[in-house]
Amino acid sequence: MGRNSVFGSQFRGLDAFGKTMEDVKVKTGFGGALTLMALALIVSLTVYEFIDYRRVHMEPSIVVDRSRGEKLVVNLNVSFPRVPCYLLSVDIMDISGEHQNDVNHDMSKTRLSKEGLVVEAPKGKDLKGDLERIASQKGEGYCGTCYGGTPPESGCCNTCEEVREAYVRRGWSFVNPDSVEQCVSEGWTDKIKEQSEEGCNIAGKVRVNKVIGNFHLSPGRSFQANAMHVHDLVPYLQGGNKHDFGHVIHHFSFGSESEEEFVGVGGMGVEATKRSLGIVNPLDGIKAHTEESNYMFQYFLKVVSTHFTFLDGRELNTHQYSVTQYERDLSGNRSGKDADGHQTTHGYAGVPGLFFNYEISPLMVIHREERQSFAHFLTSTCAIVGGVLTVAGLIDSFVYAGRNRLKQGGVKEGLGFARASGKHI
Repeated sequence: MGRNSVFGSQFRGLDAFGKTMEDVKVKTGFGGALTLMALALIVSLTVYEFIDYRRVHMEPSIVVDRSRGEKLVVNLNVSFPRVPCYLLSVDIMDISGEHQNDVNHDMSKTRLSKEGLVVEAPKGKDLKGDLERIASQKGEGYCGTCYGGTPPESGCCNTCEEVREAYVRRGWSFVNPDSVEQCVSEGWTDKIKEQSEEGCNIAGKVRVNKVIGNFHLSPGRSFQANAMHVHDLVPYLQGGNKHDFGHVIHHFSFGSESEEEFVGVGGMGVEATKRSLGIVNPLDGIKAHTEESNYMFQYFLKVVSTHFTFLDGRELNTHQYSVTQYERDLSGNRSGKDADGHQTTHGYAGVPGLFFNYEISPLMVIHREERQSFAHFLTSTCAIVGGVLTVAGLIDSFVYAGRNRLKQGGVKEGLGFARASGKHI
């Protein structure tokens, strides 16, 4: 622009971009190499910044859990190598006073041989088929006695299992099935002997209230007596068979009722999605062993609600947990001093079995999928370009000045307007 242009003399003093003359520019080989390195660095950092701009990451936060009236879904798969299925029961208790005894809904029991293999029942010999056959032989008007137990609503105990349940309701122990007509006709004693050395795998899910509580897998039928939760341990402890609650936890997790409706990316299942999100179940793969029949295993769990929100609008409500393990031998009086000289006394005798005691955290962890904004990417790219060029210019100036001083023996030479002697060109 000319001197008399609009942006002439009025703004010349404010120019922050001073121009240099072409005849005073000096280009060096080092400057060229430094330019190529700076260009390569700019391209590399810009590509990395673009990758980071396109990357989706989870942003965690913690809030107070305000959910109310929800149910926890407990998914479990546990094997007991030395407890037969007819002895196992699943019971649930919580701080609200709710008790669920011998839970069977959404649970399945699988018989295991001593080698840990699945025992297949022969065709036509399953329990349901036997009961239907026996009932048809007794006739339509048959009404079996409950032998002093509390009868069901029908008033009749037509099967051995119904007699057992009547005894449980009365609070009695079902000790001698050979004296019960229904059990003799069903061959109950023979079935017990057949399964006495087997193990059992129990798998499925149970729904519990979202309050402090516990659910346990223990031997014998349970019942309430004088406001106490009591188990019939006689079938478990009697006889010459050695049972114990050593176990293998194949899977144990907490979920929510809405998990079943969630569909992951590419049709991925809930468990696979949770693993990809970094949710770990600490009890998966745990093995516990004991040689004592009267032995209790306890796991104390802290459950934390976790919520995931994805960019495409999908949401996943689930739970994570931490665990502490404790086990105790219930046989005899174990009170006394331990190896460290501490006095230990247990407040109650306890029941052999596997106990899961859970507490609910008042906090909720929220993970939101987020992506870097374009404005942030643009700002970062400009900062990369400007920063690299500035640092490269400083390095080039320092190297050029140092080289000139070494050549001139420490005497500074001008930029072409004067010689070292001080005379003008």
